[in-house]
Amino acid sequence: MVSYVNILLYGVGGLVVAGMALLVAFQEKLVYVPVLPGLTKSYAINPSRLRLTYEDIWLRSSDGVRLHAWFIKLFPDCRGPTILFFQENAGNIAHRLEMVRIMLQQLHCNVFMLSYRGYGASDGYPSQHGIIKDAQAALDHLSQRSDIDTSRIVVFGRSLGGAVGAVLTKNNPDKIAALILENTFTSILDMAGVLFPFLKWFIGGSSSNGPKVLNFLVRSPWMTIDVVGQIKQPILFLSGLQDEMVPPSHMQMLYAKAAARNNQCLFVEFPTGMHMDTWLAGGDHYWRTIQQFLEQHAPVRKERNANGTRSIFTLSKAKNGEGILVSWERRGLRSTRPFTNTA
Repeated sequence: MVSYVNILLYGVGGLVVAGMALLVAFQEKLVYVPVLPGLTKSYAINPSRLRLTYEDIWLRSSDGVRLHAWFIKLFPDCRGPTILFFQENAGNIAHRLEMVRIMLQQLHCNVFMLSYRGYGASDGYPSQHGIIKDAQAALDHLSQRSDIDTSRIVVFGRSLGGAVGAVLTKNNPDKIAALILENTFTSILDMAGVLFPFLKWFIGGSSSNGPKVLNFLVRSPWMTIDVVGQIKQPILFLSGLQDEMVPPSHMQMLYAKAAARNNQCLFVEFPTGMHMDTWLAGGDHYWRTIQQFLEQHAPVRKERNANGTRSIFTLSKAKNGEGILVSWERRGLRSTRPFTNTA
């Protein structure tokens, strides 16, 4: 007769084998979802549908993969901050355009939206090593442009995009002014236990107490918890407390790890924010928080003129709602002209 101990051991062994098979066969499909159910890989709309001025950008990653991006400018000669935005794991950049439209209005910035390899119009297949190369290609492109203030490049990553942005920011302390993380996980290893509770005994990140015997099978671990502690630039943490995908405790742990070594960290909670709609649920408070962070850590650059005076360029909303007021101050004189985006 088979003892209960043997039955238990067989059961545990079966779970381990099932977990290994699941990881090996489907992990990329679980982490990276370029195509939402019922939709196609192509963009449903482009920025012109929302009357946004933009460029189609084609890049090559260091391993030769052809990448696509949109560079959306507030207006043609905007010298405001440039947001390098990294999206979540599902869908493509077209699904974030409404949020970006409001971002431009609220923050008076430019936005660079990258399609990871395998997403949207980009070639290739997604992987952690590949997407890190993609992000670097996007930053290198921005750093070489002459039509933006390259001292005001700020990385903004949401969920998976936060993991991508954290690695890029750590690797480029001289090119990135600041980092914004929203609803980001500590690691994919920790998320495995969230999505599949029985796996938490076999897979886990640095905060896990389990044996972690299956960690070696995870090809895209995205160890954000280890990366944030090495970032020297200012970091803004935006946490939706109703996040149904990533437990809010992950954001709290990321902040604690970063703030232990970096005194330029700020953590802000939004009580009704869910995983994808914190920007909407947070309302004016959400945008004011980011605006104040940008003003402090990616400030307007004062340019010295040939005669030794300094010009300070600022932006404000037009009262008539038709566009933007572009203002400059010089030796105590103030001039203002209206600008209307007709794209």
